[in-house]
Amino acid sequence: MDIRQLRYFIAVAEQLNFTEAAKHLFVAQSAVSQQIADLEKKIGVQLFIRNKRSVKLTKAGAVLLKEAISLVNKSEEAIEKARHAELGIIGGLNIGFLGYTEKIFLPYLIRQFRRNYPKIDLHLNQFNHGMLIESLKTGELDIVFTLAFGLDHTGGLKKKSIFTEAISVVMHCEHPFADRSSIAIADLSEERFITVNRQESPQGFNKTLLMCANSGFSPNIVSEPKLLHTVLLLVDAGMGIAILPKSLKLHSSPSLRFIDIEGEKAEDELVVAWKKTNPNASIPLFLKELDAVKSQYNDDFTAVLS
Repeated sequence: MDIRQLRYFIAVAEQLNFTEAAKHLFVAQSAVSQQIADLEKKIGVQLFIRNKRSVKLTKAGAVLLKEAISLVNKSEEAIEKARHAELGIIGGLNIGFLGYTEKIFLPYLIRQFRRNYPKIDLHLNQFNHGMLIESLKTGELDIVFTLAFGLDHTGGLKKKSIFTEAISVVMHCEHPFADRSSIAIADLSEERFITVNRQESPQGFNKTLLMCANSGFSPNIVSEPKLLHTVLLLVDAGMGIAILPKSLKLHSSPSLRFIDIEGEKAEDELVVAWKKTNPNASIPLFLKELDAVKSQYNDDFTAVLS
């Protein structure tokens, strides 16, 4: 007994006419008769009482009809699910993010994606820079939102730019430089720096070192907390200054000042990244949805920071 035979059986049972069932199935009547005969032989029971004038289901046929309809529906559902899985329309995505710049657009993007692809389960978690890339390489995450700095030296990944934002010097409002509209990195050579731990955020740590080195000095790093929020707290407590993305201003204490940097291209590029060999077919769908909403959240981002 196979699915085709069950479909033929259902058609005859619904039409109670071999000729009409054949028309419905777009096959010859002889093919339908042969398949029904084979089915009856396989299961060892008579399914129809038929004569020249009528076709009726036997009791065994009535029982089989109910089960056959269920089996055919389940097989079609299984086939459809397999096709959807191949297309990425059904499945799951594990997404990692930093947790500050993405707040401007990520909730909207997730709402749109879930509306268009309700059968794809999304799992989102916030990580630091280092864990994002490591989890991407190990396959724990399918897609991450992170900074581009240093990413080109990580093999096996692909990335797409989302937008570029300014990097600022962050200090407490009572700092002697707090009233400046801009500042040169060279003016910070005597300052105490606070940065996220190098293992937790190699991109942010190395960015600070590089910017200071380009201005001729090595920063005096007095604290390396694991969390970015702790960096902001320590700066707010007057324990030092930090070099951070300007978007953090949206989520920081009002007593902190974010001062523009002079003399060099002080920017961070936010990107979405994924592993080249990741076979998850939902990734292209997510990237397509990201492209679709990109212009809107870029405008929102510019408006909020202006």
